Amino acid sequence: MTDSTLDLGPQARIVARLAEAVSDEQLSAPTPCPDTPVRNLLGHLLHLSIAFRDAARKDLGATTDTNPNATVPDIGPGWREELPKALDELADAWRDPAAWTGQTRAGGVDLPGEIAGAVAADELVIHGWDLARALDLPYTPDLPALASAYGFLLAAAEDPDRGDGLFGPVVPVPQEAPLLARAVGLSGRDPEWRA
Repeated sequence: MTDSTLDLGPQARIVARLAEAVSDEQLSAPTPCPDTPVRNLLGHLLHLSIAFRDAARKDLGATTDTNPNATVPDIGPGWREELPKALDELADAWRDPAAWTGQTRAGGVDLPGEIAGAVAADELVIHGWDLARALDLPYTPDLPALASAYGFLLAAAEDPDRGDGLFGPVVPVPQEAPLLARAVGLSGRDPEWRA
């Protein structure tokens, strides 16, 4: 399966179900992302869903120009309705084959549509794992989205100009480990992290 046929809907629904499970008391719980409690991870998920929705639509502007490292987003009082809606809209926007072609922008970076789609899959898969770990819930990502995320992360890890950027240093994971653990390690997270 190529990214141009990847349906982000199943992974978006997984993330939405995890977010639905968050209690108000868990909003301040730690996540595998340093200095990012659950509330800020949810805020990031909301903002990235809107940004990648707009990137798919080629609706470039403020939502696609914001560097994700520029702020630590928080959630507002309507996040329980806003996040699932934004996740649905993200998935729907990437169902248009035109989203996967041409150039677009996300996080202030111009990139080909097919790469932006892979980044969106990566964001949903890895931050889904972050959220599941923070909540101590089981997590099985959508396999096509996981494969796309892994391919993107592997290419990023092999890029000599990677730096730490959005990812921390790669955490070594045995090659025989499950694909999710290897993707998590490539993202700079310890697959064994627990709250």
